[in-house]
Parts: sequence; structure tokens; C-alpha cells
Amino acid sequence: MLQSFYESFGFFGALFLAILLFVLFIFWVAGIAGITLPYDGGQKKANSWQIILAVLIPIYPIAWLFYDIYQQRQFMKEEES
Repeated sequence: MLQSFYESFGFFGALFLAILLFVLFIFWVAGIAGITLPYDGGQKKANSWQIILAVLIPIYPIAWLFYDIYQQRQFMKEEES
């Protein structure tokens, strides 16, 4: 697979594409872990349909991850003031 990337995009293009796909895979796994992670009280953060959606549509947990990061940033800003 990397050889076909190399033949199509050259060395730096294949390197960039491989790193990009690796990072997106890591974000996908982190998003699924965040969605399925329970709160301290034992309740799930997401519904069962959101977990199924996260597994079947890889962009959903990535978008959810960045949304959750933004929500936590807003929460921390409110605590400071």
C-alpha cells in the first residue's frame, strides 16, 4: 500500500499521507474511547446509537473529540472567572 502511495505521490507525499492516516486512526480510536467512557457516576456519556454511529462512521468520533475538547475548554474558562 505504501509502495502505491510512493509511486503516485512521491516520497514526501507518501510520508505525509501515511502520517495523516495514522493520526486520523489514533483520533478515531480516541473518540470512540471518549464516547464510551462513563462519567464518574457510572453513566455513559453517549447513547447506544452514538456508539454504533462512532464505529460505522469514522468521522463522527473525530468530530465528537474536537467538540468535547472545546466544551472542556469553555468549562475551564468559566471556572477561572
